[in-house]
Formats: sequence, C-alpha cells, structure tokens
Amino acid sequence: MTKLSVNINKIALIRNARGGNLPNLEQVAKDCEAFGAQGITVHPRPDQRHIRFADIPVLKAVVTTELNIEGNPTEDFMKLVLDNRPHQCTLVPDAPSALTSDAGWDTLTHACFLRDICTCLREAGIRSSIFINAEERYVEGARAVGADRVELYTGPYAQQYPQDPEAAIAPHRRCAQLAADIGIGLNAGHDLNLDNLRFYHQHVPDLLEVSIGHALVCDALYYGLANTIRMYLRQLS
Repeated sequence: MTKLSVNINKIALIRNARGGNLPNLEQVAKDCEAFGAQGITVHPRPDQRHIRFADIPVLKAVVTTELNIEGNPTEDFMKLVLDNRPHQCTLVPDAPSALTSDAGWDTLTHACFLRDICTCLREAGIRSSIFINAEERYVEGARAVGADRVELYTGPYAQQYPQDPEAAIAPHRRCAQLAADIGIGLNAGHDLNLDNLRFYHQHVPDLLEVSIGHALVCDALYYGLANTIRMYLRQLS
C-alpha cells in the first residue's frame, strides 16, 4: 500500500501569520493521523517562515506514524535531524531563498557529498531519501551513494498531466522500474492533487509513499481536513 504523508508546512505558515499558536500545529499533526494519514512531513527552511526548528521536537514527541523531515542538509539542518531522529530524512537541494522545491539533486555531480550524508543518517538509524528529477541516471546515482529511497519530483508530471497523461507519466514509470531492479525504495511528491494522484498511483509500480501538502491544505478549506485526507487515501486505494 502506498502511504500518504501529509506535509503540514502550510498549516505552520498560517499560524506564523498571526504570531500565536492558532492553528495548533501539534494538534493538527495528531488529527491528520487520526483521520488516516500514515505519516507527517515537515520542511524547515533557514528563515523558518513556516515550520520552525522549535516545532521539530514537539512533533517528534506526538507523531505515532512516521515523521519525515525534508530539507537541504546544511550543518544546522543535519544537527536538527540528528538531535530529533525522524523515521526518514529527505534530502532536498533548496537554496535558502527558494519559494518551494522545484528541482532534485544531481546525484552524480554531488555523489561524494550525498554519500557522506547518507552514511551519517544510516549510522543514526534514520532512513534516507533523495529528492530527484525523474531521470534514471539520478536513480542509479542515489543507489550508488547508499540512499535507502528516492523521492521523484512530480512537479513536471503535474504540469503536463492535463495535456498528455501518458507522456507525463512515462519517465516516472521508467524510474520506478529501475528502482525496483536495483533495490532502492520509491517515494514521490510535489503538486500531486486529487486530479492527478490516482493516475500516478495506478501507473507507477512499487510506490511506497507520497508526500502532499499544499494541494491537500487547499482542498481542506472546502472539504474539511478529515474528509480531504480520506479523499486522498481513496486515490491511493
């Protein structure tokens, strides 16, 4: 079964807009799990514009499914991860000024750096996942540096899907087949939504996890959080 990990960054962004604790991020994380989510994802950035570093130990204490911390493995980020030991750490090559994650790692060019990070995570008992564009060479590169999983960047898929679903999904199917052949786990995320998720899930074999935040939170404004999570789970069933 493909797991749904709910990214709660946008919930934190709403909270931060008023400077208080509404909505309560801890309670939202617990509710997401109660409503059926099989994981919670957070992406702390250097400016802490949504998830704050101080949120991480609070979430670690209450998340009972899987906590996935994603971000650029800077020194400060890695200290945060190692101090809190999430189930999974997803490595994302975001620049500090990035609005959102819009490209994956070149796992060949940055092989030495990524190998050191993956080794560090493995020694700490943390599953590693590398965020990559849907290209087979990057899947091979991730396996070579010792990553446990890759997360395929699905932004281009979501953009192309309305015009040509088959062309949009093709590179992801190839990467999924290669990942299965060489023994590396497969996650996916970015711009997946209620319109394109079912098709993606049906055509990408051995998909272990999807991480969805922005679209899910937008849908929750209309459908409610509990109902929205159930709607996304149905796309994965």
